[in-house]
Amino acid sequence: MHLILFFIFAGCALAGAVNLLLQSHPINSALSLIVVMISLAVLYLLLGAEFLAIAQIIVYAGAVMVLFTFVVMLLNAGREERTRGSRAALALGFPAAVAIVAIIATVILRAQGLSTAGVQQGITSTAELSRVLFHGLLLPFEITSVLILIAILGAVALARQGNGDGERKAGK
Repeated sequence: MHLILFFIFAGCALAGAVNLLLQSHPINSALSLIVVMISLAVLYLLLGAEFLAIAQIIVYAGAVMVLFTFVVMLLNAGREERTRGSRAALALGFPAAVAIVAIIATVILRAQGLSTAGVQQGITSTAELSRVLFHGLLLPFEITSVLILIAILGAVALARQGNGDGERKAGK
């Protein structure tokens, strides 16, 4: 049963990621990213990591996606102009992607002991996990929150109509 659920939600995550890239409207891309995040949360549940699954839903599918959607709506991004892209990127990108997939497939097929995966130690408690997150990783957590705040302020500054030029012209 776990294997079937894994393949279903792994397929949903892959389909959501491909749909994210193929969408032309940013809001639809954000919704596809929510599908990917929820699929990853279910995969975490299948691995027995309930805390990570709930954190994935609350933090990423909830807060971060609301922030993305807010910024996209604030910037009022309309339709993007379609271009054919670079011929060099097309000529080099597709063979490079095929080569990378072939290398990864070769490594996976030649790997020894894939079926012997197991838990080496007991699963840590939420208290131990929170101690690591909020003591050992507090500085990166705070730096990330400051960077997100700077990104929000940058989006607001970019979204201002005329960047203050309209006030100067109206005063003249």
